[in-house]
Amino acid sequence: MYTPKMSLTDEELSILNGDKGETLAKVMETVVRFGDIFGAPKLVEVTHHEGHLVTSFGIGLLKPLFKTMDELIASDLHTIGKFTLDPRPLDYKNVKCNLLEKLVFSKIMYSKQKMYEEQLKKVGLKDENAFSCTCYLKEVGNTPKKGDILSWAESSAVVYANSVLGARCNRNSGMLDLFGSVLGKVPYFGLLTDEGRKATWRIEIKTSKLPEAQVLGSAIGMKVMEDVPYVIGLDKFLGKELNDTTCAYLKDFGAASASNGAVGLYHVDNLTPEAKELGQKLIVKDAKTYVIDDEELERIYQSYPIMWKKPNKRGNLVFIGCPHLTYSQLVDWTNKIGRSLAKHGRKKVNRRVIMTCAPDVKEKFIKSEQYPMLMSYGVKLSSICPLMYTNNPITHSKRIMTNSNKLRTYSMARYYKDDDLLEVITKGGK
Repeated sequence: MYTPKMSLTDEELSILNGDKGETLAKVMETVVRFGDIFGAPKLVEVTHHEGHLVTSFGIGLLKPLFKTMDELIASDLHTIGKFTLDPRPLDYKNVKCNLLEKLVFSKIMYSKQKMYEEQLKKVGLKDENAFSCTCYLKEVGNTPKKGDILSWAESSAVVYANSVLGARCNRNSGMLDLFGSVLGKVPYFGLLTDEGRKATWRIEIKTSKLPEAQVLGSAIGMKVMEDVPYVIGLDKFLGKELNDTTCAYLKDFGAASASNGAVGLYHVDNLTPEAKELGQKLIVKDAKTYVIDDEELERIYQSYPIMWKKPNKRGNLVFIGCPHLTYSQLVDWTNKIGRSLAKHGRKKVNRRVIMTCAPDVKEKFIKSEQYPMLMSYGVKLSSICPLMYTNNPITHSKRIMTNSNKLRTYSMARYYKDDDLLEVITKGGK
């Protein structure tokens, strides 16, 4: 039996000793060992019972995952609340694949997708629409409150929950997010603590206009890595209220900082909850400083490599929405595409363009006046995970274009700023 370093309650020790079954004891031991590695003094209750799992894909090689799920099911264990999880990897209707791609996806890459989703339902999956990296949106409903303790793993969801919502969650790994949701407890360390949420970097924004969210997040992520940044000067452009537009900006900014670095929490002066409450008291005395001006952002942008096998050829596939787009972003992109097409005397986009959003957001958008407009422009709307779609050698032959720094980082997609990408898909060019 494992001897914990942390202090456990009598009930927790009872579970660890196997009094509530061998499987739950294994779950407890895994969570305790994880906490001991990081010096956690104890476990704390998960107060937001809706979990979020990062592992949404049935890759055939993940045999230990499927075995663990079977053990949980056989022991009648499930999460303390219903959970959401990352997007599905496939959508043949809206993201068409050729016969070879379908063979690779269905028989090799995601051969266990159907079976795995059945396991998820038995353990606590919320519903068929629960597949999105933006689970915190009001349409999806998995929205923690300030101060809530979570058991999540998805990097962009974790950084949003910590930063914009003021909840508390470490960047857990796959399965640990599930175990914490089954146990209802997580180790107390890192971003769960007041000390761990203090900023060790002071970021000074000195740009002439609102920075591109994805490039700014990228710059900060690559500089601070897993540390906590406190951003000063961004409120000059965003204002001091968390409205739909601001939250959408922070969603994309945070995702870039989490993927181009490992940021799990950021504070924005006069804007995010803890920064509004405590201000620059959140910055430690010996914090490092990083000044970002127009030249620095351009340097970062120009440093992105072009990974296409034929970099001089025309891009042929566009993904917009990684993380998934909000409802307001869908409306905004539809209107921008329409105006730009009209300017160039065109009626449809000039290559395959796929916009992605949560299933619940998609259902809402379908009822809007913008939906038929977007469809008339030739754009496809999907709830797929662009990253999982591109996560195989077959798609390397495609010249994928995106405005997502996360997708750029984890694939061979080429990054474009929003305005540049809009121009390309409505006019032409590389």
